[in-house]
Amino acid sequence: MVAWSDGHWVSSDGLKLHYRDYPGGASRPPILCIPGLTRNARDFEGVAERLAGKWRLICVDLRGRGESAHAKDPMTYLPPTYLQDLEALIADLKLERFVLFGTSLGGLMTMLLAASGRDRIAGALLNDIGPEVETRGLDHIRSYVGRSQNWPTWLHAARFLAEAQADRYPGWSLDQWLVYAKRVCRLTPAGRIVFDYDMRIAEPFKLPGGEAGFDLWPVFRALNGIPSLIVHGAISDLLSAKTVAKMVAVSMSMAMQRVLRRYSLNASSCSQTRRLVVYTVPVQ
Repeated sequence: MVAWSDGHWVSSDGLKLHYRDYPGGASRPPILCIPGLTRNARDFEGVAERLAGKWRLICVDLRGRGESAHAKDPMTYLPPTYLQDLEALIADLKLERFVLFGTSLGGLMTMLLAASGRDRIAGALLNDIGPEVETRGLDHIRSYVGRSQNWPTWLHAARFLAEAQADRYPGWSLDQWLVYAKRVCRLTPAGRIVFDYDMRIAEPFKLPGGEAGFDLWPVFRALNGIPSLIVHGAISDLLSAKTVAKMVAVSMSMAMQRVLRRYSLNASSCSQTRRLVVYTVPVQ
């Protein structure tokens, strides 16, 4: 496993937030990795295995996830607050220019960060997200997010996830499901395995428009001119091929990579990531 150091910063409302810092060469801009709705910094372990050393990776736990503190007010689990948190981290680390990797919600945050200051963005990778999100995918997320589960062992957790999400990751072995379980779950002091996020993140998300609440196309256009890549899972229920085609047409600097599964930046496909980051940010 690639070594990292743990870092922390403090949000405007006083939460201690966490990130993993994988060291890399100073000649390249660091990569800021932002996970999806219920995910955390561990989601990018496979990416770090491929890129750390040559690239510095800063993998965040958004508030309420992983090792970041849970919010006092669940209604702060919204993109405008996440944006404030990320801007505070960027300021704290004095990042003047950086690459963004964003999965799902993290991709939305990538677009928002570009909209609030595009000149600092050296490149962007959007994973399974676009300016239009399919209703079917949102309905699926609402069906499970915030529903507490617990298991006595990691094997039980892995088997549950395999049964619940086999259609999203076809062909995975039990070993791969165990790796996945250890990335999305944690061990409690009582010895039970639970999902590693605050169940209350579901409260604003389940409100009408809570997943974004505004037209994302103007925000997406901030990426135009920035070397960008959209990773589209062929079986994604969040991002349609039609939306991807429109994204590539709107942003002339955006390329597209289609892969079999959703969330392609996890353990099952980290072997692709080196090629994708070079495609996203051409190295001189």
